Amino acid sequence: MGYVESICISHKKGIVKKAIKQANFIKDYGIEGDAHAGKWHRQISLLAGESIDKMKEKIPSLQHGAFAENLVLRQVDFSRIRVGDLLRIGDSVLLEVTQIGKECHTACAIKKIVGDCIMPREGLFARILQGGAVRTGQQVCVLPQNQTAVKQAT
Repeated sequence: MGYVESICISHKKGIVKKAIKQANFIKDYGIEGDAHAGKWHRQISLLAGESIDKMKEKIPSLQHGAFAENLVLRQVDFSRIRVGDLLRIGDSVLLEVTQIGKECHTACAIKKIVGDCIMPREGLFARILQGGAVRTGQQVCVLPQNQTAVKQAT
């Protein structure tokens, strides 16, 4: 089981997101106050803290939100997560993974500095199935598709 290391939002697209301690996750929409929220399949973007650590070896001053990620999760094995898996945050919030990685349309500032960007390969995207308050430090549990189907059938 992992945990939420950071929550990041921006009020405008195309800028670095800023870390906040708590946010309201709105069902079928996104994070309240975040420019990427909306009625689409990429309401939330997620990165592993361990992946960011590797990039910090090249850019020590790197802050959470630099990759436009909404959530930084720690101790969650992103390599085992598949589209359709669910992420439970705390007791109430439920996310469904809708996409893994994305096409990088323009070279971001990080890619220009380091020569690489992790979001296109390692980023996860999700939609909110059940909303609620999320704060840093909350536990995150991954529910793979096959477990989810079994739980819904019983």
